[in-house]
Amino acid sequence: MHNLRDGHGRSFEYLRLSLTDVCNFRCTYCLPDGYRKQAGKPANLSVAEIARLVCAFAALGLWKVRLTGGEPSLRAEVLDIAQTISGTAGIRRLAMTTNGYRLAERAKDYASVGITSLNLSLDSLDPARFAQITGHDRLPEILAGVDAARDAGIESIKLNAVLMKGINDGELLAFMDFVERHDLSLRFIEVMRTNDNVPFFRRYYLPAATVIAQLERAGWQRLARAPGAGPAIEFAHPAGRGRIGVIAPYAKDFCASCNRLRVSSLGKLHLCLFGDFGVDLRPLLADDAQQDELLGRIEELTRTKSLSHRLLQNDSGATPHLASIGG
Repeated sequence: MHNLRDGHGRSFEYLRLSLTDVCNFRCTYCLPDGYRKQAGKPANLSVAEIARLVCAFAALGLWKVRLTGGEPSLRAEVLDIAQTISGTAGIRRLAMTTNGYRLAERAKDYASVGITSLNLSLDSLDPARFAQITGHDRLPEILAGVDAARDAGIESIKLNAVLMKGINDGELLAFMDFVERHDLSLRFIEVMRTNDNVPFFRRYYLPAATVIAQLERAGWQRLARAPGAGPAIEFAHPAGRGRIGVIAPYAKDFCASCNRLRVSSLGKLHLCLFGDFGVDLRPLLADDAQQDELLGRIEELTRTKSLSHRLLQNDSGATPHLASIGG
């Protein structure tokens, strides 16, 4: 088995695979006007193409795959794709990030095809504020999905909340209580500047350090980073259950521990969420006989990965919004 590395010595074990750039929510920080269909856009990767792609990454040592979007549950073949990936030799963990659409009714199906981890967007525990942020009055439905996922036996359920100044930053205590009562993990994510949300970012960005300070004052203690984990700095309280994490892409050395690569729903390899372009792998996904060439291409491209994004220089690369690649 290969050990996929870049030119800075970082090892890659985690693939974020977008199934579609379509999303049915209208989150203020991503798609406030909703998804807009693009004329002439190519078809998404087929199940067969995805199977070849994941097989190649597994051969290069990646053992964790996360299905993203857009909203991955909108992809008609999501269960077939999940089953194909979870059955791939070398893949030990299959996760999905979702807005919770139809989760309550589909949780058992997700578990049955090998999805063992769910990250669920939950930007507010207040129904009116949740509707304001997402464009949908569906908070009870999303919370029912959390319960259904737990009942279905999905091992890891994490909640993601995008931290927005003056919108949901006053909910930290409510989130702490919710996490402890339900024994869940929650991560606060800093608003990230994309090419489509610059005015929003300037108005609502809040450093994650403010959350860290509040957690520490409340007695929460920082935990060691687990193997294969994402970029969250996690905290737990000695007297309670649950965990709260912070994802701070604007913090110093955020990219130093990067362990993931991204492939868009059209088959483009993105070495960074905020890179200048994606490289099309689709021409090498048509036939099993292309596998060696595909492996070589992935290794070659990964060696060119930049040391860091350029968000601190107000440069979001070519990323119009997070749904375009799969944040």
